[in-house]
Amino acid sequence: MPGAGGAAMVPAVFQPVLAMPELPEVETSCRGVAPHIVGRSVKQVIVRNHQLRWPIPEDLDERLGGRKLLGLSRRGKYMLFRFRSGHLIMHLGMSGSVRIVAADTEPQKHDHLDLVFGLDAVLRLTDPRRFGAVLWTDEPLEQHKLLAHLGPEPLSEEFSGEYLFKASRGRKQALKTFIMDSKVVVGVGNIYANESLFLAGIRPRRAAGRLRQREAEELAEQIKQVLSRAIKQGGTTLKDFVGGDGKPGYFAQQLNVYGRDGQPCPQCGNTLKGIVLAQRATVYCSNCQS
Repeated sequence: MPGAGGAAMVPAVFQPVLAMPELPEVETSCRGVAPHIVGRSVKQVIVRNHQLRWPIPEDLDERLGGRKLLGLSRRGKYMLFRFRSGHLIMHLGMSGSVRIVAADTEPQKHDHLDLVFGLDAVLRLTDPRRFGAVLWTDEPLEQHKLLAHLGPEPLSEEFSGEYLFKASRGRKQALKTFIMDSKVVVGVGNIYANESLFLAGIRPRRAAGRLRQREAEELAEQIKQVLSRAIKQGGTTLKDFVGGDGKPGYFAQQLNVYGRDGQPCPQCGNTLKGIVLAQRATVYCSNCQS
């Protein structure tokens, strides 16, 4: 796909980096585990450690035992397990992952939660840093405090260049920080913000309010394309992330700038520059991005 300046995107050599699961990884997880558990009833909930970012509800086994899982979806980076009586909300935090294992699979040190659907299907949550979350709500999801103020989904029709342009008016914050704000648009994490801005030819430090209409259209399109490709390829291979089928993602093999500070730009050969922006690693090309 053409990048900034119309040049073809050249796959970059992947350098392993540590980052949290982003929207594509969460979407990949949902798609990976859903066929094994949706339509089946929870036989047992096993909690080995209640202390994640927030405590796992003490009565979760009572709430879910015998209940059929009616659906599994995603909102931003939250996995939403739909039951007739409410929703289980799960967030993978900084280093979490979910996978399907057999009931006799020995739990490891950081395997904090099992949702047992059968001998052949246990949804296991692994979270080394314990920044993830497992919560229960019986209120409408759109009213939940974690979800109520989220912006549009980046792959939805609601998110467009026109929307992005209007939302950016008068904003002085850096564009990269702006598109990573979940109140503006959900799920554009650090990796994908770096890549989208590179392909749109826009510097990450430019003030959001200086975004032009044409650039907003291009940036919105690149965000959609980058996330769609990442989902198709199974997310981004990171140190701690493993997909729902136990296999890593491969999008990281096509990263153009993220994790490549000091290496040649895949489009022009210029040395990529790395900075810290809002405490996040940021890499861009001073020649291809303006």
